[in-house]
Parts: sequence; C-alpha cells; structure tokens
Amino acid sequence: MKRLRWWLLAIVVAALFGSLGVWQLGRAQQKRAMLAQAQSTIAQRHALALTAASDPARVSDYDWAAGSGRFLSSPAVLLDSQVHNGQVGVRAYRAFLPDGATQPLLVDLGWLPVLDRHHMPALPPPELREVRGLLMPPPSHGLMAPVATRLPDGDVLVTATSAKDLPALLGHAVLAPRVLRLDPGMHVGGERDLDVLPNTMPPERHVAYAVQWFAMAATILILALLLNRRTRRRDAHV
Repeated sequence: MKRLRWWLLAIVVAALFGSLGVWQLGRAQQKRAMLAQAQSTIAQRHALALTAASDPARVSDYDWAAGSGRFLSSPAVLLDSQVHNGQVGVRAYRAFLPDGATQPLLVDLGWLPVLDRHHMPALPPPELREVRGLLMPPPSHGLMAPVATRLPDGDVLVTATSAKDLPALLGHAVLAPRVLRLDPGMHVGGERDLDVLPNTMPPERHVAYAVQWFAMAATILILALLLNRRTRRRDAHV
C-alpha cells in the first residue's frame, strides 16, 4: 500500500510538471502568432483610423493606424521597470484624443532612463496633430498586479497601463483598450522601436522552459521506477 501511495504521488507530480510544460508550449505558440501578425502589419502599413483603438472586437489585434487629433494636458503615464540596452527606465505615454473620437488613447512616446527613483523623467505633451504607428494591446504586466500611483509632480507611475484606476487619475472616464506605439520615424519623445515584446519572454524562452518541465516530469517517473525496483529487491532478500 505504501508503495502504491508513492507511485500515485510520483504520477501526480509528474503530471503537474507536464501540464506546466504544455502551458509553456501554448504560450510560445501564442507569441509566435502575435509576432507574425505584428510583423505583417508593420510590413504592409495599411493604415486604419485611430478610432480603431476603441473597437472592442479588435482589442487583441495589431493594426497600423494614422490620423489627426491632439495630445491632452492630462498627466503623463510612466510604465515602470522597463529595461532597454541593459539600463532600467520607464516607458512614457501621453493621452491623445483623435478627431471624431470620444475615447482618448495612450500613445507610447518611448523609453526614458531613470537615474534617480526620486526624480522621474518628465515628458511634456508633444506639439503634434498627426500621429501614426502600431495599435496594439497594452504591455503585459506578467505576475505583477496592475497598480497606478500619483507622483509628486502629478504624473502617474504604473506597473501596467491596464490599471483600473488609471483613467480616473488622468481625469478621463475611460481610455481606449489599445495603445499606439508611435512610428520610430516620428522624431519625438524617447528611444523608440516597434518591438511588441519588450521586457517579456520571447517564444524561444517559453520552449526552453517547457523542455525543462518535461525533463523534470520524466526525472520524477524514472526515480520512482528505480526506487520501486530497489524496494522490490530489498523485500525479496528479506
């Protein structure tokens, strides 16, 4: 009976590790599909209206968009803990209201270095009426809870732009569910690119973790088998 309990425990643990491996493979496949869609969109650059940022049917899609409007005077949004070329900084966003829209969207103005946590970088609203770039879902917050904090200078520091209280802190009832990654060809703001996976794991890393989980599952089963054989031999000599 004791031997059976150990076997059941080994099977349960191995199944858990195997399920984690399957989950990692699923995440790798999702990110490959996401990268393929984003790369195709960037290559074609078939521009939609900026109001597409508010389309609930396309909240997970990647679209090239362009149009006119105005940057609002609401506080800047600083996405915390963003690494660029090995240096920690923030990604700065400003609210932009497209012409004919009722919902402002956040425009990604690029990465800025943070040299002192007590003095965050300031980025005033650009004097732009025309913007273009990649409409995309907001950056993933990973395991961190989405939190928004008012800074002494009035700007807002966030762990994710999906923080529920962010619109209220900016003085808006609601924000468009997608953000606009500004075209790097527009020379404004901080350091910018069209990388849709900044500060997150690429598909290859998920595959590597999946292999590790599968290897651990196999190791558990092999150890259980070896221990079972050793126990049988010991019992046979008793």
